[in-house]
Amino acid sequence: MTRVLGRLMSLEMALLGLCELALSFLVIYGMLAMPGVLPALVEASSAGAKHAAALDTVTLAAVLALTIGCTAAAIGLYRREICIERRRLLINAGVAGILAFPAVLVVTGSFHIGLSRHAVVLLTKVLVVWLVCIVASRVIFNRIMRDRWFIRRILVLGSAPGIARLRLLATGGRGRLFEPVTVPRDAGAGGVDQPLSWAALRHQGIWGIVVARDPADTPTVPVNALLDCKLRGVPVFDEAGFCEQHLGRIDLDGVHADWLLFADGFASGRASNVAKRAFDICVSLALLLLTLPLMLLIAALVRIDSVGPVLYRQQRTGLHGRPFTLLKFRSMTMDAEQGGNPRWAIQQDPRITRVGSFIRPMRIDELPQLINVLRGEMSMIGPRPERPHFVEQLARIIPFYNERSYVKPGITGWAQVNYPYGASVEDARQKLSYDLYYVKNRSLLLDVLILIATIRVILFREGAR
Repeated sequence: MTRVLGRLMSLEMALLGLCELALSFLVIYGMLAMPGVLPALVEASSAGAKHAAALDTVTLAAVLALTIGCTAAAIGLYRREICIERRRLLINAGVAGILAFPAVLVVTGSFHIGLSRHAVVLLTKVLVVWLVCIVASRVIFNRIMRDRWFIRRILVLGSAPGIARLRLLATGGRGRLFEPVTVPRDAGAGGVDQPLSWAALRHQGIWGIVVARDPADTPTVPVNALLDCKLRGVPVFDEAGFCEQHLGRIDLDGVHADWLLFADGFASGRASNVAKRAFDICVSLALLLLTLPLMLLIAALVRIDSVGPVLYRQQRTGLHGRPFTLLKFRSMTMDAEQGGNPRWAIQQDPRITRVGSFIRPMRIDELPQLINVLRGEMSMIGPRPERPHFVEQLARIIPFYNERSYVKPGITGWAQVNYPYGASVEDARQKLSYDLYYVKNRSLLLDVLILIATIRVILFREGAR
């Protein structure tokens, strides 16, 4: 569980979240503890009076702080790039405050707090003060990040292509938390390269060691020195293990069939399969009931907007390569693929209808896929279902591409919440690194976390076309 959470949220983001949760609690508690505030919030009904004595300021403050914090995390306020870019921080924090309001109302209702004018005004003040505190804490955090308190230096050993590849991975996303260096230098010896030793690593502030090499290469590495460093507490990784544990992906250039064969994961028992299927049925049924009015409205708009059927049916590749018919609201014109040649969607695609330009970025066109989930053809969480034409094409070019079909395709997935929409072979390759990570590490907890992260993707239209 800790490993899964760690891959969704980095260490410094987890620390920031805990600090802001504590700050939120103190602020809310201070506001609720003011004389006469709490009694005024409790309903005058007999049920409210009955629970008034049991209503604890500490408990209520803790629940409200946790509710606001979870809402903020769900829309991506604890992603590192949000902290760095102030404009995105203000937008995300504002959206978090807006979405937290109904969540807070639901939670306070369980404490028999009515929707009085006094209660609404107080909760609004709580969210505004929380927003100010969050922005202030991020200013301090950015200062800390500029001082490189959380940067981890890693010593990279191996072949030149492997070292270059790892350096590239460390320039974006979560990889920016690491600073790759090649050879530790002894400052006391005039900057001369020294043999690998625990003392040299400690002197240079090296956090860990990564051995990066191509599968076909067998470069000599100082095994005894590496073992000594590891036994003294320095983390030692191969390239694939480092990418998996700290970047949330499986680097296709750094793995080979033997690694996939003997690595842990890539397995699921009967109990986990039953639990996942139950999860799929419960979530898809709930979403179908909640979105039924919206789906009826969209169906009518699609019918009015352009000529053609409301639902678009298309062959996709499912579990173990078996084809199935995927359902979507039609968002393109009837002649979108003239001559029957499959094409990827592009930015500002002229084939998209007026209704399609709205429902595609919001992922509303994918709601009928909930029926595919109920049928058992898809899962809520899994790799994106591709068309057989593209699967055959990509499997010839990209190694291990067919391995993604060992789990059911999903409406959303690890690749979808970590990488934008792909419309090229290179995009497919990058997304496969995340899909393989999910195939290897899938669990019910990871499914829940991906489902929560999908809220952020939908709200901010990340990678939509």
